[in-house]
Amino acid sequence: MGTLTTFNLADIWEAVADRVGDRTAVVCGDRRLTYRELEERANRLAHWMLEQGVEPAQHVGLYLVSGTEYFEAMLAAYKIRAVPININYRYVANELRSLFADADLVGVLFNRQFAPRVEAIRGDLPGIRWWLDVDDGSGERTVVREAIGYEDALAGARADRDFGPRSSDDHYVIYTGGTTGLPKGVVWRHEDAFYACIGGGDAMRLFGPVEEPQQILDRIIDGTFAFLPVAPLMHAAGQWTSLSWLFAGGTVVLLPGPLDPVKVWRTIEAERINLITVVGDAVVRPLVDAWDEHGPFDASSLFSVGSGGAPLSPSLRIRLREILPNVVIADGFGSSETGAQGTQRLEPGVPAPDGATRFKPFSDDTIVLDENTRQPVEPGSGVIGRVALRGRIPLGYYNDPVKTAEAFVEFGGHRWVLTGDMATVEADGSITLLGRGSVCINTGGEKVFPEEVEAVLKSHPEVYDAVVVGVPDERWGQRVSAVVQPVAGAHLTFDTLSEHCRQQLAGYKVPKSVVFVDHIERSPAGKADYRWARDIAENAAQS
Repeated sequence: MGTLTTFNLADIWEAVADRVGDRTAVVCGDRRLTYRELEERANRLAHWMLEQGVEPAQHVGLYLVSGTEYFEAMLAAYKIRAVPININYRYVANELRSLFADADLVGVLFNRQFAPRVEAIRGDLPGIRWWLDVDDGSGERTVVREAIGYEDALAGARADRDFGPRSSDDHYVIYTGGTTGLPKGVVWRHEDAFYACIGGGDAMRLFGPVEEPQQILDRIIDGTFAFLPVAPLMHAAGQWTSLSWLFAGGTVVLLPGPLDPVKVWRTIEAERINLITVVGDAVVRPLVDAWDEHGPFDASSLFSVGSGGAPLSPSLRIRLREILPNVVIADGFGSSETGAQGTQRLEPGVPAPDGATRFKPFSDDTIVLDENTRQPVEPGSGVIGRVALRGRIPLGYYNDPVKTAEAFVEFGGHRWVLTGDMATVEADGSITLLGRGSVCINTGGEKVFPEEVEAVLKSHPEVYDAVVVGVPDERWGQRVSAVVQPVAGAHLTFDTLSEHCRQQLAGYKVPKSVVFVDHIERSPAGKADYRWARDIAENAAQS
């Protein structure tokens, strides 16, 4: 074992794997891989990729559900200085064509269950030179011409670790769909991603980031630690937290396929899970429902639940505290463009806040910027501004100089990334989030942030989920409209919800119309699908 000298993700992984080779690294179903076994399989895949002509900085697509192969592919790409690209496996053919072409993929790993989509688009993507078929037990019989079996590829490749030197400047790319628009690839340096996204060697945010690469090995945990990312590895929330615990010597337990809330609780029991990561209400609501219907479960091993990618509504935060009174609830804030920026941490014994989403920034590099003056918003002033971050930030968006110029700007001698999040700064320096500026509703000159109204709607006991949008209005320009999914068996009315909202919101924020639906559409990351909700609300207004 040599000295760790870079913040390259492959170098970090190899140093940790050498130190704790006999520990269990990943569990997925019946498969359990030690650090040594995962390292060997990643080496074999890396050599196979080299035999296919994959070069440094080239992109390899991961069209996979969560599984050991996901980590093998990520690590293999890093080892040869290539770049793994996350692919949303819920995309349909046209969306896949767009992402594959935008990302300039040279090869793709895909689960067998996705073979029909792969075969439908393969002929339209001549730049992709190879396809690896990962058998997932689905029994799918569609044949993808020229595809090679994943295990066959590994079996025929060398397991030696004889790769060339790497750099902290190698690229890490995460594709993000956001709430609007086509997916965009956010390009990070490995070193910046390690600090901003993967915890900087401080997985629990208790000790502060490391200063030198070698110190990462000093942070390897003693004994066992089991982590369950309920968020899939195709999303930042799943990738970042999983890598942070692998770099700390922990065990990552994976659940492939769609969310099965009862299976999540049973896995927590069986694997003695210590920490889970979820994605806001879209995951917590089904988990709470499963607890109420099939529980209680043995969650005594849990000491923390982290939420990222979407905020928890106040009512669900309170209910989660009731279910898990001895567990830390950490509601994180950040994005693919910023990494983890801060958290609202709820300790055991402390009453759950029932107000807006608020977080403490991890550093002074996160500010709220007054867009009129280009100056930081004064704490306690009530001024609404846009969240901004400097320091360890991405290089930009892949293949998109226009969006890069819009989001990454220079002023005051620093380079900043401007997120779409609007916020105010409280007197104590904490930041209160109001919502995305891109979906802000302007009604008669007053600004309404949908997330604020959504939180109030979801605090009603008979509201299961809600999305708020603006629809055209001749008098006000836009009026506030809500799309609401009631709790099963509830008999909600517009008047009931209107009265509920008026008790907590100014009149102009109260929805002027409500559309009741059987199911709220959300993105695979749990984010509100505002385009879908706007179509629903506008069609209802016209009927």
